[in-house]
Amino acid sequence: MMTSASDPASRDAPSPPDALDTTPIAALRADAYKIPTDAPEADGTFEWNATTLVVVEIEAGGCAGLGYTYTDGSAAALIRETLAPELLHEPAGRINALTQRLWRRVRNIGRSGLCATAISALDFALWDVNARLLGVPLVQLLGGTLRDRVQIYGSGGFTSYDDERLRDQLAHRVDVDGCRAVKMKVGAQPERDPQRVRTARRAIGDAALFVDANGALTVNGALQCAQQFAEHGVAWFEEPVSSDDLYGMRLVREAAPVSMDIAAGEYAYTADDFRRMLEAQAVDVVQADATRCGGVTGFMQAAQLCDAWHVPLSAHCAPALHRHLAAAAPRLRHIEWFHDHVRIESMLFDGAPQPAQGTIAPDLSRPGCGLEFKRADARPYAV
Repeated sequence: MMTSASDPASRDAPSPPDALDTTPIAALRADAYKIPTDAPEADGTFEWNATTLVVVEIEAGGCAGLGYTYTDGSAAALIRETLAPELLHEPAGRINALTQRLWRRVRNIGRSGLCATAISALDFALWDVNARLLGVPLVQLLGGTLRDRVQIYGSGGFTSYDDERLRDQLAHRVDVDGCRAVKMKVGAQPERDPQRVRTARRAIGDAALFVDANGALTVNGALQCAQQFAEHGVAWFEEPVSSDDLYGMRLVREAAPVSMDIAAGEYAYTADDFRRMLEAQAVDVVQADATRCGGVTGFMQAAQLCDAWHVPLSAHCAPALHRHLAAAAPRLRHIEWFHDHVRIESMLFDGAPQPAQGTIAPDLSRPGCGLEFKRADARPYAV
């Protein structure tokens, strides 16, 4: 549904001048789509059979900026009814001021969770429409590329998979996509995980192996698993305990094998969340997700915090959305090539990246994020 200057409750929009900082936002659209998975999926704490995508488009100066997030479908109504009035008719180029207005608007609702994901999609669309108005790729607005191509790691290996599906999926990421590392889910049945890790190791050969417990374990349970996983060369243990328990994360980090990075951050929604995680010395690698942590603005804030703390950064999921940001962010290690999102983005977005020798790159031949939403293809999944 498009919210625009022609709506009865809207003010008359001024004629758009040439300057970006005074080009008004003429219309805003937010829609939700629920896409079934290709098989039942589960991790250490959750099971699902569909993924919900919320897509935002912001129109200004004859261009449409695109943003999206993976969240609950109710975020679309939150955007249309609560957040859109903060943006309509306002100058599209004043991204910082507009984003601050959005965060202030949700003060009494609560910043984290649903509100943060909604603001993330809007922030990304604001950056995208500005890049399109200038006719430049998004990465150019972020100061240009620090790296021409960004490493990806294959991600999936759900706890709902049998050994054959686990082996085939991870092997495909290494043998076909060229990934130098892959990640699997653990924690649903810890007693089975050593055998599943052995299966994965045999499938991927010398590639790096990561595991993700999604906060399913206790500190002692996580340390026991870490010792078992280390025997098979596991180099990354993600959310061994809940990332809400920063003290527990630090205990695991301090006692885990030195060859194993402890990672978390996908549930950080604000710069304050990342700051607290870094101050607690809870992780070896910070994960930031631009679809949750405030879009382009929030992701780049996280990158600057990591740079100040000399801690590596990894982009969590949504690879098509992250590739421009990852090309510009300091200390960026890689992007998660997550099975669900790779499949959805290739289905519903023209210009979605294709891996080459385990890397992806921003498309510098297209303005903005380089993506176009295939609305007709998405229509059957509309919520």
